[in-house]
Amino acid sequence: MSVQLRVQGKVALVTGGAQGIGEGIVRKLLEHGAAVVIGDIQQERGAALALTLGSRANYLTLDVTDPGSWSTCIERVVAQHGGIDILVNNAGDGTGGPIEHQDVARHRAIVALNLDGTWLGIRAAVPAMAARGGGSIVNMSSIDGLAGVSGLSTYVATKFAVTGMTKALALELGDRGIRVNSVHPGIVETTHDRKMPAAAMERLRWAIDRQPIKRMAKVEEVASAVLYFASDESAYCTGSELVVDGGHLAGPYRDPI
Repeated sequence: MSVQLRVQGKVALVTGGAQGIGEGIVRKLLEHGAAVVIGDIQQERGAALALTLGSRANYLTLDVTDPGSWSTCIERVVAQHGGIDILVNNAGDGTGGPIEHQDVARHRAIVALNLDGTWLGIRAAVPAMAARGGGSIVNMSSIDGLAGVSGLSTYVATKFAVTGMTKALALELGDRGIRVNSVHPGIVETTHDRKMPAAAMERLRWAIDRQPIKRMAKVEEVASAVLYFASDESAYCTGSELVVDGGHLAGPYRDPI
């Protein structure tokens, strides 16, 4: 039985696509027929990944905090592929600790990456997407964009902002045929997680033991949620959230993760 290609013929740009969840999203969209541009500041890693993935994948240098980098990237995507149908705003990072110990420069860098990077990307992509007749924007938020977490004030603030921005732009862009939705992962098994200090990993395991599904999410499971919003299967969804957290938010329990 043939596999249904759910985004066949579409053109996608995935930010932070050179590793981790971003790489998983790139692979999932390629698997389902899209041409995928890997947008990342990791030039060597991104270019090498594109080479391994075949002719429908290519890499473009993209600093999501830089408006000029966004303009150049979108122009090149349109020149190479004729337009853009899917934008996945995945690039992001976090910082933790008591607020009085947080570095101001680091706080501002996280805001620039997680919040400004998403806003700038949508701003840059909308004209090209609208010229194509519409499209799908998928913003990577977090379960921490739906509920507070002690010790992660900057990260939580940016992810709540991405959640709110998603809803505002869904209202603004709907008449132009552009849908805007957000994906909210919980604890995901990535290379970064596996390299965490033992004490941090122990805290994650404690949290996972209190979820209905007692394991980390696989990167592919998060990528599948993105694929749903990217595809026409979600044609009646905009301003929506899809939570991929093993039931972490289903009850009253919340632990810093």
